[in-house]
Amino acid sequence: MNGKAKIDDRSGALMTKDTPSPACPIKGCTDASWYADAYDIEYYTSDRTYSFYKCQRCGVLFIVPMLSDRLGEIYPKNYYSYAPQEKSVTSRQRSPDRRLLKLLSSIPGDRLSVLEIGGGSGWMLDQIKFCSPRVSFTQCIDLDEGAQAHAITRGHAYHLGPIEQFKTDERFDLILALGVIEHVADPALVLHCIEGLLKSHGRALIMTPNFDTLDARLFRHCSWGGYHTPRHFVLFNRQSFTDLAKQSGLSVLSFSYTRAPAYWTLPVLDALRRWGLIEISAHRSAYDHPLYPFLRASFAALEFVRAPFARLSYMVFTLGRP
Repeated sequence: MNGKAKIDDRSGALMTKDTPSPACPIKGCTDASWYADAYDIEYYTSDRTYSFYKCQRCGVLFIVPMLSDRLGEIYPKNYYSYAPQEKSVTSRQRSPDRRLLKLLSSIPGDRLSVLEIGGGSGWMLDQIKFCSPRVSFTQCIDLDEGAQAHAITRGHAYHLGPIEQFKTDERFDLILALGVIEHVADPALVLHCIEGLLKSHGRALIMTPNFDTLDARLFRHCSWGGYHTPRHFVLFNRQSFTDLAKQSGLSVLSFSYTRAPAYWTLPVLDALRRWGLIEISAHRSAYDHPLYPFLRASFAALEFVRAPFARLSYMVFTLGRP
């Protein structure tokens, strides 16, 4: 923490590197070690300093304080997944890829049901329905009322609230959690919910950041983009997520790495801001800066070159019942 004490936003207690370890959110371990400090360099929801701790037993990073009771504060109204598809730069970067379409085509049945957790305004479900006429029912789960209105208009059922509070008799052929599991305070509970909502032949596609990668090490103390501070609560590597999935009654059916050039781009933009070369603020997020697409394209090319031999910054898991 740069040698400085700070105030814990939740308890008001003075925190230093010598402060006893907070409990790991996976198993409650209390021997985690301080890993890095980070700031909100994307939306500037506050100027607080946040700390990430590493649990050696569970193999995860977790944020302190974990503001799971302040979601309205840390997710601003201009958050990328809340925007309608045509207005969201990030959404256009996350259109269904061949892995998702191939997975969908492998699921049997004439009428398929798809659930997306953290689906925002439903733009991904829009594209899935367009690509596969077999998809007859789509369900979205998210937290924003504005996104809810867009999703319902587009024909998706919508649950406004966390998946832990979602009650239904419906079981799903495909469940998507694309960049979601790292946003929740209890990832094990969410995976248990996913397991309970899958049909016997169903599949879950999970995408989540990988902190065991080159950019995560290079930008460890520079608010690495994968921290997504303060919105990413728990971060995994391949082994730690595989272990948690098994503990939740799910098997890893396939795995791959994929690119996340934004994780390189964001700390570089923040460095330019700190040097006084550009301006980024709560009114003009990092994603809205004109340099963002150019830097992102450059780092995407770097990740493309590294892909055949390196662990990349994003992980893709296909899960099913054993």
